[in-house]
Amino acid sequence: MVAVWIVAGLAVLLALAALGAVRRLSRKLDALNQSYWELRYDYTRLRSQLARLDPEQAESPQPEPESQPAAVTFVPLSSMRKKEQ
Repeated sequence: MVAVWIVAGLAVLLALAALGAVRRLSRKLDALNQSYWELRYDYTRLRSQLARLDPEQAESPQPEPESQPAAVTFVPLSSMRKKEQ
C-alpha cells in the first residue's frame, strides 16, 4: 500500500518537473518569436531607408534566386492512397 503512494508521489513530482520545463521552453519560444519579428521589422525598415538613399538600386529589378522552393499546391489525400493490387 505504501509503494502505491510512493509511486503516485513520484508521478506528481515528475509531472510538476515536466510542467516547469514546458513553461521554460514556452517562454524561450516566445522570446525567440519576438526577436524574429523585431529582426524582420528592422530589416524592412533598413531596406526602405536604403531605397530612399539610393533610388536607382530600388528601381532595378533584383534577380530571383534559382534555388527557391516550389510553391505549395493542394494535393488531395485520395491521390496519395496506395493503389490496391
